[in-house]
Amino acid sequence: MTKDVRDMDGRVVMITGASSGIGAAAARLFGGRNAPVVLMARRQHQLDALVEEIEAGGGRAVAVAGDVRRSEDVERAVATAVERFGRLDAAFNNAGHATLGQDLHETADDDFDAVMDVNVRGVWNCLRHQIRAMLATGGGSIVNTASTAGLIATGVGAPYVAAKHAVIGLTKAAAAEYGTRGIRVNALAVGATLTEMMESVVDQAPGIEETFFARAVQPRFADPVEVAEAAMWLCSDASSFVTGATVPVDGGVLAV
Repeated sequence: MTKDVRDMDGRVVMITGASSGIGAAAARLFGGRNAPVVLMARRQHQLDALVEEIEAGGGRAVAVAGDVRRSEDVERAVATAVERFGRLDAAFNNAGHATLGQDLHETADDDFDAVMDVNVRGVWNCLRHQIRAMLATGGGSIVNTASTAGLIATGVGAPYVAAKHAVIGLTKAAAAEYGTRGIRVNALAVGATLTEMMESVVDQAPGIEETFFARAVQPRFADPVEVAEAAMWLCSDASSFVTGATVPVDGGVLAV
């Protein structure tokens, strides 16, 4: 029987980086498909507004303000999913951080640490606590937000390139370790997407779009919901034989 990607009814989903951009788009998408959602980000006000919006549309949602760099914050979000909805079935680990590209030799230690802490330690913390909860209920599906920079070098932003390569490595390692225990783990190689963070980058570096689109078959920014749709597919039973994969959502950047 063909699996329907829209069949998320009753699946409890945790989304990090949920207060804006791709995370907020995913929250609305999952919440609108009858999936109870646990939304985690640092900005409580934005999360509360998003929960109100989802609940006004008939969905179920809860906000957990926290920082993915802190293991105890992630543990609290996972515990909230279990306490509020009874289990954790899927997770979209989307929180990320990037800085404008500087030459490697001019990049400050603090900038390197900030990028690695959010993108790598954040995913590490999420995987540890989410997997523990999923093992207790028979399995689940986890999607990590990587980037085309996790598969190719862009020529700038060495810490970000290194961090996203590490995210893909963690994804493969977790998929290999837990595949026989009912947990699938995949990554998205996301291309240039029109989020608040991207708008800030464009404002600070006029003309940078040409760099983003130089390799693209579809030279435009993605809408955040286009990435969220891919995450939903990977969280659903429609992708039940997919694990350890890095799925491009990049307008063809990796095709050429």
